[in-house]
Amino acid sequence: ARMEMRRRYAWNIFQSIEYAGQQDQIKLYNFLGYLVDNFTPSSTERNLISHIFRENEVCRDTEWERYFDYRNIEVPEIYSGPRLSFPLDADQAADLVEAFRNKQQLHSHYVLQLLVETWKLLRVLPNITRISTCHSKEITICGDLHGQLEDLILIFYKNGMPSLEKPYVFNGDFVDRGKDSIEILLILFAFLLVYPGEVHLNRGNHEDHIINLRYGFTKEVLGKYKMHGKRILKLLQKIFSWLPLATVIDQKVLIVHGGISDTTDLALVARVDRHRVGTKKKKKATNYVSALRPPKKRFSHFVRSSVDSEVDEDMMGSKYSILNRRRASLTYFRPFPFRESFQCRSLQDFSATVARTMEEEMEVRRRQAALTYPGYSLSYTIFYYQILDLLWSDPMMPNGCMPNEVRGGGCYWGPNVTEEFLNKHNLQLIIRSHECKQDGYEFCHNRKVLTIFSASNYYEVGSNRGAFIRLGPDLVPYFIQYQANSMTREMSVRQRRTEHSALKVLREQLFSHKSDLLSAFQEYDKENTGLISLNDWGSAVGKVLHLDLPWRMLRSQLITTATDDMLDYNNWFRNLPIKEPSCEHIEQTLLETLYRHRSTLETIFRIVDTDNSGVISFEDFCQTWKLLSVYLKMEISEEAINDLVVSTDTNKDGSIDIDEFMESFRLVDRNMLERGKKEQPQHTTGREGGLPVPPQ
Repeated sequence: ARMEMRRRYAWNIFQSIEYAGQQDQIKLYNFLGYLVDNFTPSSTERNLISHIFRENEVCRDTEWERYFDYRNIEVPEIYSGPRLSFPLDADQAADLVEAFRNKQQLHSHYVLQLLVETWKLLRVLPNITRISTCHSKEITICGDLHGQLEDLILIFYKNGMPSLEKPYVFNGDFVDRGKDSIEILLILFAFLLVYPGEVHLNRGNHEDHIINLRYGFTKEVLGKYKMHGKRILKLLQKIFSWLPLATVIDQKVLIVHGGISDTTDLALVARVDRHRVGTKKKKKATNYVSALRPPKKRFSHFVRSSVDSEVDEDMMGSKYSILNRRRASLTYFRPFPFRESFQCRSLQDFSATVARTMEEEMEVRRRQAALTYPGYSLSYTIFYYQILDLLWSDPMMPNGCMPNEVRGGGCYWGPNVTEEFLNKHNLQLIIRSHECKQDGYEFCHNRKVLTIFSASNYYEVGSNRGAFIRLGPDLVPYFIQYQANSMTREMSVRQRRTEHSALKVLREQLFSHKSDLLSAFQEYDKENTGLISLNDWGSAVGKVLHLDLPWRMLRSQLITTATDDMLDYNNWFRNLPIKEPSCEHIEQTLLETLYRHRSTLETIFRIVDTDNSGVISFEDFCQTWKLLSVYLKMEISEEAINDLVVSTDTNKDGSIDIDEFMESFRLVDRNMLERGKKEQPQHTTGREGGLPVPPQ
């Protein structure tokens, strides 16, 4: 019981910080979209970031095919990796798995060729795939893989590779976080081409180029394919947008990445053509490359002619109640003022407006909840939320349906919503993924919702098992669990490692919020004694970090010295086992901003790096910090930014290497450093080595 309690606390730390990061990414994207929508087209700031919003540009498929042409890319004779010939067969797909297992890389010529063939196939697939168990004894269902190739290989080892007798459903989130995302995609796409009737892929919320900017997939592709990475990423954006949204087995089991809401309508999702727009005379293709941002409102004429006819009268009649419930499902999204009111604005004089609207955002959303998007039809708005809910939602224990403000997108839905949805669609089970589970799977809502997660050791080695499902004609799930890493076999070592990592992440969060925490502590320390009670410490930390954690139980691991339940908070900061870089010449406020918003800053760097070189100019570097300062509603002086530029340009070449810059400002846990140097087992069992044990 004690170990289970400690494991749950470690789990809560990892999950709280993960979801906070997703929410930050959605807020950042909506902020940048706000700037793009309202800046004048010729402004420097708009030019820096506008390219990430061009995913909805209208272009004929033949034009894209010319852009993605691989025939002019020569494969040298000395290339020793796998070679593909099309149409692919099962042996080539199996050889690809073996090549990737042996750390070989597929040449960019074959990568683009494989992706183009996949794109052609996906373009004829429906929004919802319907399959049956009558053609095979069992269907295998896999959850999130997140770039962990060893998990996919282990699944194939235990269950067999896809074949006519072994159909698979892969339920999204193939990429990000892990180091082998592109290899996983290429394997899945190869088997899809060989067995299009037996391999089925659902889209996840990470099959989205905006999310990929933050969580590693973009960086991975550009690192592995330096010359043609940009084309590969653009083609993958198109492919992601064509992935089906859900799969239904035997008309009874729905498989979807995220979940549902109280407005989810599978008939609407299945009928609407999300890829065709324009007039009857001139139709071109567009799509939801990012589920976080709908296509431009110039497509509204398509909406009225094509989508309105798909929505039943009951849904239209309840339009205001639906939008009231759903407006807040995407963090910080709201109708924006007309462009004309923002002509000739610069980033500097625009900052006050952005800061004000951000602060008032929640209230504005409530007041405008009954309004639809300007320029969009009501039914198009409803369909947009359908996609968002399918990819981003999570189940909750209470009844009802509410915006998922923890993640920043989708909703939380309760067991009553599940019951109504299943009855309405004559279904008996929802299988979804999207959430890491310690055992690899978990039932909820009276065993009518099943979460499956296939990436083992997701947060840390030993943090969780992976699992997959075999589903036969009786539609009773059979689970196979596993852990891909041999280091996870010793329970005690595994538990300590997970706890150490969780506490390390939490200490970094505390250290990076030092100024805000000091201010919060001083509110309790009215007489300026430098002391606060332990209860006040817990209240202040919870208020500043906004993480739903049991601070009272955690404080024995985060506070090592306290007298009579009173804490010297200045000394506590000095004793936090965090080693920061030597940066005495850099302003402390700027350093804390860098530590706290490290991922957000790197995401903006990746956006500003339009040529994907990994290097940006001083001018773009300074502009990135100005964007960040407006987003965070804080003042960062030009002098402080210039000092940062001088300190990081070590070779004096007038540019900034993004990876080197981010690595040079990484916080390090001193305890972990010492343990690594000594490599003695006894140094992992000290007082700060584990999470607190609750009293018996």
